[in-house]
Amino acid sequence: MRIRRCAVAWLEPREVADFELDDLLSGGTGVVGRLCWFAHAPHLPAPVQVDAAHAPLLGALGAVDWIARDALDARFGSEAVDALLAAGLLLARPDDGDESALADARFRSQGWHPPAAVAHMAARWEGIDGPRGMAEQDLDTNEGLLRQHGAPPPHALPAANPAADLALPRIERDDFDALLDTRATCRNYDTTASVPLATFSQLLARVFGARGIGHPAPGFDVYKRTSPSGGALHPTECWLILQRVDGIAPGLYRYRIDTHALEPVTPGIAAPQPGDAGTQVPGDAGSRAWTPAELRAFARIAVAGQDFFADAPVLCILAPRFHRNFWKYRNHAKAYRVAVLDVGHLSQTLQLCATQAGLGPFVTGAINEVDIERAFGVVGYAQSPIVVCGFGQRAATMTTSEFDPNRKVWPRE
Repeated sequence: MRIRRCAVAWLEPREVADFELDDLLSGGTGVVGRLCWFAHAPHLPAPVQVDAAHAPLLGALGAVDWIARDALDARFGSEAVDALLAAGLLLARPDDGDESALADARFRSQGWHPPAAVAHMAARWEGIDGPRGMAEQDLDTNEGLLRQHGAPPPHALPAANPAADLALPRIERDDFDALLDTRATCRNYDTTASVPLATFSQLLARVFGARGIGHPAPGFDVYKRTSPSGGALHPTECWLILQRVDGIAPGLYRYRIDTHALEPVTPGIAAPQPGDAGTQVPGDAGSRAWTPAELRAFARIAVAGQDFFADAPVLCILAPRFHRNFWKYRNHAKAYRVAVLDVGHLSQTLQLCATQAGLGPFVTGAINEVDIERAFGVVGYAQSPIVVCGFGQRAATMTTSEFDPNRKVWPRE
């Protein structure tokens, strides 16, 4: 057998706390910490614990050349080789049927900068209920944050020499300023109201649609959107959770920039139930249409338990196809940053367009990426959500606090 190391492996020393009864009985707290090593490899679904004695083998083996296993057995021992093969950190050739090697080969084809790949995959959530977790820590209020962390950093650092500051002329406010002032994150949606089909179509066209197309080289098409994109590549797709849009059946969809159409997506997960924190596969995936309660349960999972966002009629999941960007910026230290910026541009354009249409928008990065990927049938290193946005008709009354200090959205009574 010929083997090699996976493309990317980053070792993390991590303190792990365990409960030990003997420590408690001897007068201790019962909680004993120990140092463990975890290997982060983007082609694997999660970090894997590694025996410290096996770490030198990872450092001695390259990620390019295939070498005979016998030499490694003789140097490090067959037990270490077997353990790292089982963990997916050492790989047999893909044509030997090694699933980890096949996943590693697919990862290599994407063109990731290794540190960015580790950071992206390690930061993804699964089954997280954010508001519940914060409430348990008393961090869901400003008082709890101030009590635990003290005052936040100031909104602006003091001037080194205030006398040298140059005052700028006062601006004349116009209609665009008024639009900007009314852009506020919506946390109160009318759960009985639907988005008109024409409004929905206009918003998708304005934010995600093609405003023009170019052909800089044979086989290479570039689209123009209303938001900028590195290299004019526009790698970000819009997946949709549609709960209430006139004339469209509730469900999961993918927006097609090439045809300004919706592609129905068959969920790759069992129908979520109200109260679920995460998703399961495969269950009854694709066997029937989800009920409104099941679709809302998935929306809640997608936004990590933020019920006020899960009530939106339309949720837009912004998910770059990384190879579209990395095709040009291969193994580039800035490529992932550009992909994240791409999502930021689109989300802000959506906020303004939805506000102009008289709807309440939101955007959140507190999302369960793994659960969303599972539902839409993608692998996190190939395509992954960065944020979830949404929009819809605001409720008549504000029950969940919104940041509207100038009372442009919620006038004082």
